Amino acid sequence: MSDQIAPQPGIMDIALYVSGESGIAGRSDVLKLSSNENPYGFSDHAREAFQRAVTNLHRYPNTDHAPLRRAIGEIHGLDPDRIICGVGSDEVLQFIAQAYAGPGDEVITTAHGFSMYPILARAVGAVPVTVDETERRVDVDKILAAVTERTRIVFIANPANPTGTMVDEADLSRLATALEGRAFLVHDGAYAEFVEGFDGGAGLVEAHPNVIMTRTFSKIHGLGGLRIGWGYARREVIDVLNRLRQPFNLSEPQMAAAEAAVRDVAFTRRCRQENARWRDWLRNALVQMGVGCDESHANFVLARFADADEAATVDAALKAEGIIVRRVGGYGFPEALRITVGDESACRRVIHVIGQQKGVR
Repeated sequence: MSDQIAPQPGIMDIALYVSGESGIAGRSDVLKLSSNENPYGFSDHAREAFQRAVTNLHRYPNTDHAPLRRAIGEIHGLDPDRIICGVGSDEVLQFIAQAYAGPGDEVITTAHGFSMYPILARAVGAVPVTVDETERRVDVDKILAAVTERTRIVFIANPANPTGTMVDEADLSRLATALEGRAFLVHDGAYAEFVEGFDGGAGLVEAHPNVIMTRTFSKIHGLGGLRIGWGYARREVIDVLNRLRQPFNLSEPQMAAAEAAVRDVAFTRRCRQENARWRDWLRNALVQMGVGCDESHANFVLARFADADEAATVDAALKAEGIIVRRVGGYGFPEALRITVGDESACRRVIHVIGQQKGVR
């Protein structure tokens, strides 16, 4: 290829995203706790809707996602005209970066934030600026200290991945207020449904014109394999993002399954309750064994061991028992393992293995 044809600035600086492991060589009986998937699967109503929709695979899907947006609006009490749907919330985050950042701009992320954020910044030629956290929590004052005249977007996951910690509404409101007229605050609520009574950032959107909320069907709704997400913002912001969206970005089976999933509030409630129950049990068991573990508000816990060697030893022991968890050295935690909260059997298996390594009976 000619030397004159080259990728746009920033693209070759992107470190490829690495997903959680999904298999162990030589084993078919793997317990996968590396990707924060729902151990209870997905709604039966979503399955039935998906199966009905596949009879029309020869038809193009609708381009405005109106039935899905209407369902999301009804369940969450939001204006459907201010909702955008994407191929996972990742695509909505990509639209935001494309629309509001570019060469010479800065995009703020935090030290242990979702690894896609700096990728999205570099993809549009912007500079990712990493801000330290305080004891594994997003620190609004440190973010504000890093804001410059070139700051265009601040990405925050709340609850955060991989820490599971949260920022309170007062701090988020203070941050949004300070950024008004200067930059967007993107509130990534991928794990919002795991927090009882939490609106995922919708109130912030209503109070501040520069806040964009994103959500996903991949976590509590158990539809990670279908890749469906959505965003919510002021109408003028959604109008901008829709200009970047491919008209047929979601298929009819995707939209049908997602609509049924969001309407099955009983399934969502049961998953939230079971997750909270076993998340607390898992964390308490780890703490009692001397493993560092902050209170988590998501569907995983971050288990912190003495050092990277101990984390590697525990990881190997879990794999030997057919259990896959997530090493998170790339997130700044070489001494930690992120463990998805499974069902009762899964949680007890994890603690049994770690207990053997810690000499706990």
